[in-house]
Amino acid sequence: MPREYTPLEVKMKEYTSINKTMVFILMCIISTLLLYIQQTFILYEITAFKFMDGVDLMILKAISGLKYLGIPIMFALKFTVTGFILWTGCFLWGYKVTYKQCWQIAMFAEMIFFIPEILTILWFFFIDVDPTYQDFLAFEPLSYMNFFNHEEVPEKYWYVNSALNVFEVGYWILLTYGINFAARKKKSIANAIVFTSYVPLFLLWLWFYLGVYK
Repeated sequence: MPREYTPLEVKMKEYTSINKTMVFILMCIISTLLLYIQQTFILYEITAFKFMDGVDLMILKAISGLKYLGIPIMFALKFTVTGFILWTGCFLWGYKVTYKQCWQIAMFAEMIFFIPEILTILWFFFIDVDPTYQDFLAFEPLSYMNFFNHEEVPEKYWYVNSALNVFEVGYWILLTYGINFAARKKKSIANAIVFTSYVPLFLLWLWFYLGVYK
C-alpha cells in the first residue's frame, strides 16, 4: 500500500511542478514590495529622517536603491550556498539528492521569512506607531531579542538575538521536509542532515559575526 503524503508534502509535490524561475521572480517581487512598504511608510516616517535633506537624503535614498537591486542577488546567493550545504550533507549521509533539488528546497523554505516581514509592518503600523530608528533596527517578531529591552543590549548582539527566532527554526523544519520529500527515505535522516550541516554552519556564522563586529 503506497504511503500517504502529509498536507505539507502534498504542497511540496505541487511545488515541484511549478516553474521555478517564475517562483524566484515572484519572491523577488514580494520582497521588493515588502521592503518598499517598510522603507516608505515606516523608516522614512521616523522623525530622525523626516527632516533630512541635501546630501544626507541622497545617501539614504541611494542605500535604499541598492537594497532593492540587491534582493535577487542576495536570494540567488543564499539559495546557492544553502543548496550546496544541503547537497554536501545529503552526500555525506548517503542520500541521493541532486544539487538542483537542494537549491529548490532552499528557495521553497525561504518563503517562511515573508511572515516576519509582514508582522514587522503590522507592528509598526498598529502597535509601535512612533518608533525610533533603533526600535526599527532591533525589532524582530518572535525572536530571542524580544526577551530584552534593546536599549540595554549592546548593538553587536542585536543581529544575533534577532536571528535566533521562531521562523529560523521553522526554516530548518522546512529544509528537513524538503530533503525527506526529495530523497523519499527516513525523516530522521533528513533531520540529521539539516542539523549536522546547515544548523552548525548557521550558528558558526553568528559566532563569526560577533567576533568581527566592531
